[in-house]
Amino acid sequence: MITTYIDHPLRERNSFHVEEQAARIIEFDAAADLDSIFAEGNAPGKWAVLGGGNNILFTKQYDGTLIHPIGKRIERLNDDSESACVRVDAGVEWDDFVQWCVERDLWGAENLSLIPGSVGAAPVQNIGAYGAEAKDIIHTVHYFDTVQREHLSLSNEECHFGYRDSIFKGELRGRAIITAVDFTLSTVASPSLRYGDVQQQVEERGGATLKNIREAVCSIRQTKLPDTNVLGNAGSFFKNPIVPCTVAEELKAKYENMPIYPTSDEAFRKLAAGWLIDQSGLKGQRMGNVGVHDRQALVLVNHGGATGGEVMALARYVQEQVKEKFGIEIEAEVNIW
Repeated sequence: MITTYIDHPLRERNSFHVEEQAARIIEFDAAADLDSIFAEGNAPGKWAVLGGGNNILFTKQYDGTLIHPIGKRIERLNDDSESACVRVDAGVEWDDFVQWCVERDLWGAENLSLIPGSVGAAPVQNIGAYGAEAKDIIHTVHYFDTVQREHLSLSNEECHFGYRDSIFKGELRGRAIITAVDFTLSTVASPSLRYGDVQQQVEERGGATLKNIREAVCSIRQTKLPDTNVLGNAGSFFKNPIVPCTVAEELKAKYENMPIYPTSDEAFRKLAAGWLIDQSGLKGQRMGNVGVHDRQALVLVNHGGATGGEVMALARYVQEQVKEKFGIEIEAEVNIW
């Protein structure tokens, strides 16, 4: 099923709740609908994919077509003695999928509980939290290639996953529309409790069950992160910077309490952008209609009536202050449109 909206307001379609508008929005339910939408001679000109709008900041009217997947199917494809393969439509809310897994005793997604957005957006950003990333459970990504007008698939390895990165942000950007994702989940208990606050809350709940881990992660996120229905935001606005070990060591010698994390490359370390922003004296700071959240400095919030331009002005100010204090450049994780 295909539904088209013309000159459509975007306030309720982006978690920052900025007042912008799209020239056209096309919603599709099934992958085959894209054959019609991108039929030769009828394809939209300028277009982009709009999922849940949770990782986007609109700074102006979108004068093209936004393609929005709304398919909600979750299908258990097959099981073996230790795992299950599950196919999930791109339009499924990510946290609904996590809940679905927990209810069926399938391990692997629980640490990613309560991350806003859709399943189709998860591979693009390679979402992650509390020691887990989407790439850890993704088996195959199915997509429509708008240039070849073909339905294609990529294996986990072919997706070139990195820290908040994938092929969909690189060579397939502006070309691929993800329609479904296959996940490999464990039927055998495999808790990951590397983060101390998660481990503590899980123990307080009685041990490492799927239900307890999900509840612990949800509790922590709800404590630290604002509800988008109350304060418009896009979650973590900035990426945690990756720096050479030598830089991390120099900073650690100067700031003993600075948290530093390992990366997949032994020559580099990951810093906590939230800590850098907090130590720059910016947590809770407000500039007109926008501000840095008072419980999590990674989050920029719309206190009401903010424009995308106001959010960006604050973001640039935060980047300048962190650069001035620590000599570290922090990049936006949010997509700026």
